Amino acid sequence: MSQSKTVLKRVDCQIASETFYDVVIVGAGIAGAIAAKQLSEQGKTVLILEAGTGEGLTLEGFQSYVETFYGSVVKHGNSPYPYNANALSPTDDVVRYFEEKGRLPLSGSYTRILGGTTMHWEGKTLRMLPDDFQLRTNYGHGLDWPIADRDLWSYYRQAEYEIGVSGNAPEQRELGITFEHDDYVFPMKELPPSYLDKVVGKKIDGMSVDIEGESRELKLSTFPQGRNSIPNPDYKPYNNGSLFAPEGLGNIHPLEYGERCQGNANCVPICPVQAKYDARKTLNSIAFPDRVHLLTQTVASKVEIDPETGRVTAIQYKHYKDKSSPQHTVGTVRGRLFVLAANPVENAKLMLASNLPSTSGLMGCNLMDHPFLLAWALMPEVTGTMRGPLVTSGIASFRTGQFRKEQCAFGIDIHNDGWGWAGTGATDIVREAIDKNRKYGSELRSELVSRISRQLLLAFMCELPADASNRVSIHPDYKDQLGNYRPVIHFDVPDYCKKSMAYSRQLSRKIFECLGAEDHTHYDKSDPAYFEYEGEGYWFRGGNHFSGTHVMGTTKYNSVVNTQQRSWDHENLYLLGSGSMPSIGSSNTTLSIAALAFLACEQMLKDLKA
Repeated sequence: MSQSKTVLKRVDCQIASETFYDVVIVGAGIAGAIAAKQLSEQGKTVLILEAGTGEGLTLEGFQSYVETFYGSVVKHGNSPYPYNANALSPTDDVVRYFEEKGRLPLSGSYTRILGGTTMHWEGKTLRMLPDDFQLRTNYGHGLDWPIADRDLWSYYRQAEYEIGVSGNAPEQRELGITFEHDDYVFPMKELPPSYLDKVVGKKIDGMSVDIEGESRELKLSTFPQGRNSIPNPDYKPYNNGSLFAPEGLGNIHPLEYGERCQGNANCVPICPVQAKYDARKTLNSIAFPDRVHLLTQTVASKVEIDPETGRVTAIQYKHYKDKSSPQHTVGTVRGRLFVLAANPVENAKLMLASNLPSTSGLMGCNLMDHPFLLAWALMPEVTGTMRGPLVTSGIASFRTGQFRKEQCAFGIDIHNDGWGWAGTGATDIVREAIDKNRKYGSELRSELVSRISRQLLLAFMCELPADASNRVSIHPDYKDQLGNYRPVIHFDVPDYCKKSMAYSRQLSRKIFECLGAEDHTHYDKSDPAYFEYEGEGYWFRGGNHFSGTHVMGTTKYNSVVNTQQRSWDHENLYLLGSGSMPSIGSSNTTLSIAALAFLACEQMLKDLKA
């Protein structure tokens, strides 16, 4: 992504509307980017509709995001990205986007810019466990997938190559992950555990606890990650090509972006050296860019169909020139195949706004996320907090087991970025030290080192099963300035999950005691995500892993799409992304989104040939 290079051809509305494309894609996140790349390499013409401005496609544009982030007083997932009233995101500070109608808030966010939510994702790339695909059959909760983990092996491998995953495959095998070949390794070697990880691991490895009558031994393990480390010489590319080398300073011919991870500890929301993968890297590596048109500042507003055949005939859009103005033009784009790859909330919202609810009535239903319970403490000695990626290691002892009949699975992250996610960040420590304790000079310096460099945050990422009552809907009272619907969210967390959150809090106390750490965890009743369970209060944070609103299944009566993510009701329409996932287990969803995109592209090519 050099300064003089813009790969994709940007077109105006007239060209887009006058051209008949093989494939029209809504959304330039990881699923849309992979689809555009795969299909164009097979000679297909592609149009991508992107709601955002697209300025981050160039190196200069990305650097402007970094500067915006540095200048933001409030640091959250969307703080690098300028406010856009025509493509609102859930964490926008100016205008509310989600209209929350559930008992609890969805409590997460996504980013409506080119690159999608890979522009602020954490970077963990875990495969799902075999058990996760049969949650209903094995444990009586949620939904089953119509495919097994082995059906995704080759697609996971493609996804790991595209993203450039760093990780320790033998370690993942020990944790129950399956691979197609016994000698498979990830494209890059794992990122080393942080000093904080090592201190925690030294004391808790081997610690034994019980869960629902099962004994579990705690042990730290590293996470596979979508960020550059050291290329693995033992890696064998899925396509029998040359050895993997990341684009960037780890390559033979260094480029101006994509350095190795420098441990800046602000991976969420943005990596300043672009060591972390985002979908712009896929878009900028398209081999035949002349086949891919990009229409930015264009919000898809309606899916048009032939009422007799049910086939999609066009996508209606609203194109704006000024992101602060409601002025816009309306147009349509046409093609042979249509792909909705925005995200689960936006895909479902667009289909409902088009009055296309699906035969099963499940469009927008089964909304899922990973609710996180947080616990935080001060370590007895300085442990190097604020050094390294946000998360390098965690505890995977509770991701599967018979206890899942009674309470949900969960993974544990050890955060290297202190207490910020808990709402007690470095800024609060500085303010307290100066305003309350009146510390200055060397005394202030010592206080900050002591209070910040000893912070430990444990994040318990809990599985949430599919439930049709958790859903996205629309209502004419809630629209944005373009006149498009804002999502109406109906969301709650079942006792199945709350039980694991309560267990996690008790487990955190045991871990802190073992570490000799001073527990500072507290849950404020005024927090919107506060709830009580069995007499004790908690709150959670959303994982931004929204899923399930157009689930795949075996028939049009129990699902929205088939195993290839093609709509049961509209044979030339695909709905890509985690919205198609019937369960999410305790794995971050991005790798599975990418794998499913590769799977879907195979069927799209067959459809186009037919």
